[in-house]
Amino acid sequence: MQFKHVAVFCGSKNGNNPVFIADASRLGKLMAESGLTLIYGGGNKGLMGAIANAVMEHGGKAIGVIPEVLLEWEHQHEGITELHVVKDMHIRKKMMYELCDAAIVLPGGNGTLDELFEMLTWNTLNIHNKKIILLNSAGYYASLINHIEKMTEEGFLYEDWRKRLIVADSVDEALTSFD
Repeated sequence: MQFKHVAVFCGSKNGNNPVFIADASRLGKLMAESGLTLIYGGGNKGLMGAIANAVMEHGGKAIGVIPEVLLEWEHQHEGITELHVVKDMHIRKKMMYELCDAAIVLPGGNGTLDELFEMLTWNTLNIHNKKIILLNSAGYYASLINHIEKMTEEGFLYEDWRKRLIVADSVDEALTSFD
């Protein structure tokens, strides 16, 4: 399958480590240069803003999907290719899923984890078979990966989680995971 539209789930805050914002910006730049369309949460703050700005600065396309309730918190991005304002978070996730061929998950908070696990659950249930890549910037997801291993050890997963979730330690590794 050829990937053209990549959903990126990430924080609407910068986080404390400057690597997070640097990785989001680099990913946006490389996506634009590779002709990949960004599908993301539609905000102009935090990692969301950084990746969208980088995509646009390098001549790429960015499609945002933001729920009405987050217009004030995440501040919709006015300088992207397309912005969809939707009723709620469920519609946002569904639309982002429908618009993408694959997903990359950057550091973020509760919403980012919700998006990761919903996509992962759909994938496990064979609702879709879209690649999901976890960008482990500066080891951000190390504890989560350990917890997923614990879920495996304790018998709560139906299969090896590595079949459904690719862990990448760099932006370049994340993008080459599509090959």
